[in-house]
Parts: sequence; C-alpha cells; structure tokens
Amino acid sequence: MECGVRIIAQPPGKKLQNMMQLSGGEKALTAIALLFAIQNLKPSPFCLLDEIEAALDDSNVVRFAKYLHKLTKNTQFIIITHRRGTMNAADRLYGITMQEKGVSTLVSVNLIEKDLDE
Repeated sequence: MECGVRIIAQPPGKKLQNMMQLSGGEKALTAIALLFAIQNLKPSPFCLLDEIEAALDDSNVVRFAKYLHKLTKNTQFIIITHRRGTMNAADRLYGITMQEKGVSTLVSVNLIEKDLDE
C-alpha cells in the first residue's frame, strides 16, 4: 500500500501530461473530476468537501457548483468554502460570526424557496 496513484490528464487544448505538470487550477479541476466520476459510479449518501474549489477561477467555480447540484439527488454535501459562486448555489448557509470579542454566534440562512400552501 505504499505505491502511489499515477494520474495522467489532458485538459482541453493541452497535451496528455502527468498531473504534477498542471497548474494549481488544472490540478484542482482534475481532482474534482475524478471525485465526481467516483460519485457518479457509486454515490455515497453523505460527502464533506473542504475548500475543494479554492484554486479554481470564478467561471470554473460556477461550473463546479452547477455540477455539484446535479449530484445532490443521491448525496448530501457539506461544503466548507469562501467562494461566492459556491455559496450562491447552496441551499443553506451556515457561518460563525464574532460581534463581541470572545462570543461566537452561529448564523444560518435557508436559501430554499418553499411554497407555504403545501
């Protein structure tokens, strides 16, 4: 179990190359694509992602968030992020604020529109 995993990737418009030769954003996008492929093959009921999209540019963050939303049919995702594009696509947001020194407060926002007649 000490051998590594060798990943060869070919982003659009680039030649086939070892993942270590890619830029930070390309590495992140390749890793996200691998994770999403595994999720499509064998979905897990729950997934925690910690700033997985931090190295992506804004347009790829939006693409990431849209594709992630498709995967929510089978999986519940909790995402730790600071990226606006990911937060815009969320159903719920939770945050911690410290208005008084030493006093942390949980802030939550439900972004799902519900019909009250149902």
